[in-house]
Amino acid sequence: MKPTLNKGAAGLCSSTLEKLKGFTCMAEPSETIVYCLILQEFLFSQFAKSGGGGGGRAAEPSPPSESSAPSRRAKSIYTPLEQQVIQLKQQHKDALLAVECGYKYRFFGEDAEIAAKELNIVCHLDHNFMTCSIPTHRLFVHVRRLVSHGHKVGVVKQTETSAIKASGANKNTLFTRQLSALYTKSTLVGEDVNPVCRLGDVEEGGSGDVVLDPPDSFLLCISENWDKLRKQLTVGLVAVQPSTGDVLLDCFPDGESRSELEGRVLKINPVEILVPSDLSEQTHRLLHSITNTDGGVKGSLLWVLDHTRTPFGRRLMRNFGVSLFSIIPLQDAIQEILESDSLTLNSIRSLMSHLPDLERGICSIYHKKSSTQEFYLISGSLSRLGLELRALLPAIQAQISSALLQGLLLDTPDLLAPAHSFLKVLNEKAAKSGNKTELFSDLSGFPVLQERREQIQTVLNEIQDHRREIRLTLKAPTLDYTTVSGQEFLIEVKNLLSSTVPPDWVKISCTKAVSRYHSPFLVERYKKLLQLREQLLLDCQREWTNFLDQFGEHYHAMKRAISHLATMDCLFSLAEVAKQGDYCRPEVCDSQCTIMIRDGRHPAIDLLMGEHNQYVPNHTELQGGGRRTMIITGPNMGGKSSYIRQVALICVMAQMGSYVPASEACLGIVDGIYTRMGASDNIYKGRSTFMEELTEASDIISHATEHSLVILDELGRGTSTHDGIAIAYATLEYFIRHVKALTLFVTHYPPLCELERLFPGQVSNYHMAFLLNEPAIATDMDEVQPEFITFLYQLTEGAAGRSYGLNVARLADIPDTILHTAARKSRELESMVNTRRYKPPVLRLFPAGLQLV
Repeated sequence: MKPTLNKGAAGLCSSTLEKLKGFTCMAEPSETIVYCLILQEFLFSQFAKSGGGGGGRAAEPSPPSESSAPSRRAKSIYTPLEQQVIQLKQQHKDALLAVECGYKYRFFGEDAEIAAKELNIVCHLDHNFMTCSIPTHRLFVHVRRLVSHGHKVGVVKQTETSAIKASGANKNTLFTRQLSALYTKSTLVGEDVNPVCRLGDVEEGGSGDVVLDPPDSFLLCISENWDKLRKQLTVGLVAVQPSTGDVLLDCFPDGESRSELEGRVLKINPVEILVPSDLSEQTHRLLHSITNTDGGVKGSLLWVLDHTRTPFGRRLMRNFGVSLFSIIPLQDAIQEILESDSLTLNSIRSLMSHLPDLERGICSIYHKKSSTQEFYLISGSLSRLGLELRALLPAIQAQISSALLQGLLLDTPDLLAPAHSFLKVLNEKAAKSGNKTELFSDLSGFPVLQERREQIQTVLNEIQDHRREIRLTLKAPTLDYTTVSGQEFLIEVKNLLSSTVPPDWVKISCTKAVSRYHSPFLVERYKKLLQLREQLLLDCQREWTNFLDQFGEHYHAMKRAISHLATMDCLFSLAEVAKQGDYCRPEVCDSQCTIMIRDGRHPAIDLLMGEHNQYVPNHTELQGGGRRTMIITGPNMGGKSSYIRQVALICVMAQMGSYVPASEACLGIVDGIYTRMGASDNIYKGRSTFMEELTEASDIISHATEHSLVILDELGRGTSTHDGIAIAYATLEYFIRHVKALTLFVTHYPPLCELERLFPGQVSNYHMAFLLNEPAIATDMDEVQPEFITFLYQLTEGAAGRSYGLNVARLADIPDTILHTAARKSRELESMVNTRRYKPPVLRLFPAGLQLV
């Protein structure tokens, strides 16, 4: 579980922050202990106030719903419960509030929409707010799931019991409620979220939704102090684990790279990090890098493109455009969604909000595993969609011109039509409660159930008619049957009148005042009734299975309709991305092997950096019949890898039919994108880093064609310089001569740049531009300084002469003595190489003639 980074302004008061800063300034040991205890007391007091909740800490804040603050004139339209929730939400805007309402916890407004998405439950409109709910006995599971996704959860409980309230003066008013706890990743403590005796006691098959705590769940607090005189940064850490009470304290000097801090944070592995608002940019950047890289979706291309609203749409987005449709119809559909003013398209997208997972639902029905509740939910949603889309058909035909959009929308109502007839057969109340004996409202199509019901009714009539005989026997003209503890048709007789009871009657139960009997007739008839009821249950289950089987006959039609809806969801998502990101529609080139991109940007980095720190755009031009290989050099950390990734991602997006982050683009269709990037070994397979590189390169050589895009990043770096250069040179030359794929090759080996001269018109050298600040060369060789590089991240023609690795060494806080020695040695080696390279040729006389040496 990766840590959540939280600002301290909401949780730590200024005086506490000042005390925390104070102890970082090399305070005396006794003072340090005092400050530690102060902070510990503060943290636990905040924890106690919130009932295990993290005080003012916020994971990823959940903004309040737009409708959560009503105007004064409109306040009367809200129910008393809604008004109560509004007040609570205004006090805790950064938390998802779970409000206790009887035997459920309910979420309201935007909180409900977030919770429904994260918990995969249904969200619906109730009065003025969207709402969803969870059962009280499952609170611990759902709170943990929400917290694991980075949310802060507030639990609001009723502070009155129904018995006390019924006897008080306010018995007709709303239950009073207040926040009882706030939960974040580090504060999952208490009975509500940590019922030790119940963690294993979950519903059958539901153990997968229990989120177990990591071994350690520390909350880490960080503070910094900069000593201007000594030019020394001092960092203070306090880590608290609320579930165990453990406290860790550390205070240490650190450098520009924050390597000491990084090591300690990785060692502690906190689930939450609390930082002051004035934290330095370097530290903030480090903490964020630890918290934008957890291997999850965030930061990926899917994260950029996925704005779908349905579960089945989200699944399709992962493979969208793969052999589904040709590119141009997809682009036409997205363009129409972007440019159309039609209200019809808005209405269609609104229909897709708050839908259950229809794809999984019909699959469950097809395999006859569906409950009555699930069936009613799924079939009801399908029926509603079909009817509402059918009502939009005239507008779709008149207002939408895209052939793809029309094809998806016009067919769907007919494909969904079978759901209407199946839904009409069901009794809504019985379906929602799971009562299969009352499930079918019209039994004309179920003769077995109809006959069984008649048999049961016959026995019931006989039992009711038997009352006349009982009344005559007991001389009680108004006597009627009673039911106690589920036992039906009991004849209740006061013990004082027990002498009037026939001796063959069977006593079922008794109290001090009365005894309850069954007559011989009732014993026999009641037994028969129970048998018929049990048989009815079996009959109902059999008919229910047959009913599901009949619905399953329409599975493929329903599946196709849901596939249409998923495609529409993805198209709406891609249109939204294109609009927000200022993307362009790429042209599909006639030539298959062509990539032309103007002002291309990395889609994920561009989004992560935001408007105020824009990604530097770059041009790309590759042609299979001309310049098809780019050799890219330049300084370390200059943006080479980001650039080649950018080209690959733009190609992927274009082949999906998506708009792309560029001002102009023309791309042909490639048959594959092959990459060899990064450096990692595979210990489990006994492979070194270099072996992994060569294995991947070998696979690419085997599969790439002249219609492929190949990206190779620093091939050959895992072995000696000469071997690495030789392998990289030979591999690239093979791609140029034989594979003839569009190739981007990143390298730090200058000899590879000579391939431009050997293959003119096919190979071009590029480098990532930079500014070089040459240091003054001292007379004392021990004082030679390394160069200082300013990165421009701009792709420029020509090869870079050097990689300027010493600049990275400086950024990594390598000690100055090492940097001076390295700079001096670098100059010596460079001078030696240049001397050999430019040594004039020598003519030697041999018997066979002259030989050039």
